[in-house]
Amino acid sequence: MEIFLRFLEVLISGLLSGVMYSLVALGFVLIYKASGVFNFAQGAMVFFAALTTVGVTEKFGVPLWVAIPIAIVIMALLGLAIEKFVLRPLVNQPDITLFMATIGLTFFIEGLAQLVWGSTVRPLELGIPDVPIEWLLDKAGMFISFFDLVAAGICAVLVTALVLLFNKTKIGRALRAVADDHQAALSVGIPLHHVWGIVWAVAGFIALVAGLLWGSRNGVQFALTFVALKALPVLILGGFTSVPGAIVGGLIIGATEKLAEVYIGPLVGGGIEGWFPYVLALLFLLVRPEGLFGEKIIRRI
Repeated sequence: MEIFLRFLEVLISGLLSGVMYSLVALGFVLIYKASGVFNFAQGAMVFFAALTTVGVTEKFGVPLWVAIPIAIVIMALLGLAIEKFVLRPLVNQPDITLFMATIGLTFFIEGLAQLVWGSTVRPLELGIPDVPIEWLLDKAGMFISFFDLVAAGICAVLVTALVLLFNKTKIGRALRAVADDHQAALSVGIPLHHVWGIVWAVAGFIALVAGLLWGSRNGVQFALTFVALKALPVLILGGFTSVPGAIVGGLIIGATEKLAEVYIGPLVGGGIEGWFPYVLALLFLLVRPEGLFGEKIIRRI
């Protein structure tokens, strides 16, 4: 029984972390669905969002609940600016050109954030204690973090809201039309650039939520940019164009990396949590390259 409870504890902890990975991956999926661009700068946006929130509180002496709405506006404006000044001029360019543009954008955003707010590590306190849930600790002896549970709940609510937004609203229908065929969407009067602007603004908001949660856990520092890299295995497993795939992929990566750390880590040495998701993604590519929920693409030559 004790072994089972230990396994359940590790599994639940991994699933809760996986929900946070799903949130980061969702930012990639939305932009890729709308514009066909793999936004390598999403990690930099996460870092920029967290650092901006902390910077506003420090520089202007406002409480966190005031700084967060200011950061939301800033991230929305950043997303709109990226669409207007980076994506729009490169429409109909090769995919590699757009990808390289987002790589350049990554370094620009990282440098801008540190130029404006500084590069020192800052704590971020959201008022959510990172302590074991007492009821589970007393009844089952399971160490499940209260912070992980609340963070997963926030991510789940946001993901659900986004799914409803893009599946049940006019904006969502326009997004799906743009994702299927840009030219066809334009021919029926859908404002392509407006849809792209909305998607990039939403991606900025997602980056803010992810930055606040990960920054509260690990501190606001440059390493937050690497959180987005953990979304790559999530996207490979779930599919680059699927919102449900981002959710399922995040849960799989979160659970397997925690289980590997606890049960395989002692056998092969430390640090397995950092590289195991990429090995899993590589193996998955050999079996199903398009991901669990990705669309198979058949090209005729």
